[in-house]
Amino acid sequence: MELFDLHVHSVFSDGMDTPRDIVISAIEKGVKTLGFSDHSYTEFDERYCIQRDKQAEYIRTINELKNEFSGKIKILCATEQDFYSTAPTAGYDYVIGSVHYVLIDGEYIPVDETADILKQAADKYFSGDILSLCEAYFENVGKVYEKTKCDIVGHLDLITKFNEQEQLFDENDPRYIRAYRKAVDKIITDCKVFEINTGAISRGYRTTPYPSENIQSYIRQKGGKFILSSDSHQKETLCFEFDKFRNLL
Repeated sequence: MELFDLHVHSVFSDGMDTPRDIVISAIEKGVKTLGFSDHSYTEFDERYCIQRDKQAEYIRTINELKNEFSGKIKILCATEQDFYSTAPTAGYDYVIGSVHYVLIDGEYIPVDETADILKQAADKYFSGDILSLCEAYFENVGKVYEKTKCDIVGHLDLITKFNEQEQLFDENDPRYIRAYRKAVDKIITDCKVFEINTGAISRGYRTTPYPSENIQSYIRQKGGKFILSSDSHQKETLCFEFDKFRNLL
C-alpha cells in the first residue's frame, strides 16, 4: 500500500520544522504523498495558527516545494480549518475540518489544551456535568462540514485527548453515545472521509488513535471511510505507527 500522510503541521502554524525539512524527512521515510495542513487563522487565539498575513506565503512555499521535488514525492497544500475560523480556503488542494473549541458565553474553550480546562469549563457552565460539555462539543462536530466544507473530518473525538489518563467521563454513557452518533449522522451525508489520527499517541496522551473503536464502528456502519493521519508536529512523527494501525483501514 502506498504510504501517504495528509495531516502535517510545519512552522507556519504550531509545528517544529520547516516545510523543506519535512519534505526531506518524508522522502527518507518512503512517503509517496505528503499533505501539509497547517492550522487556519483564528483571530481569538493566534498562538498556534497560520498568521493572517502569512497565508499567501504558506501556499506559495508549499507550491514551490511541489515543483522542486516533483518526481520524488507528491506534495499537497491544505489547511486544517477550525470550526470557528473565518480564514479563506481558496487555493488549497483539500481541507481538513476540525473542532478545537466550544464557544460558551463569549469564551472559547479549547478542548485539547489541558484536562483542567475541561473540568473548569464543566464547573463554570454546566454545574460540573462534563457530559454536557461533550454534548456541546459534538454539536459543533456535527456542523463541521457545514462550516468548513471539509474533504476530511479531523480527530472526531478530540475531546477525549485526556480521558484515557484522567477518566474525565464515561465514553459508554448513553448521552455520550447519542452525542457522537448524532454528529456522525449529520456529517456523513456530505463528507464520508474520516481520520484515524495517531497524533495523541506520538505526543504521549493516548495509546489508541482518534476516534475510539466504538466511533470507528459506527462510522463504518454508516458508510464512512478512513485514512491514517499522523497529525505530525515534528518530522520524526510522520506516519506515526501507521504499520500498527493499518489494519483499521
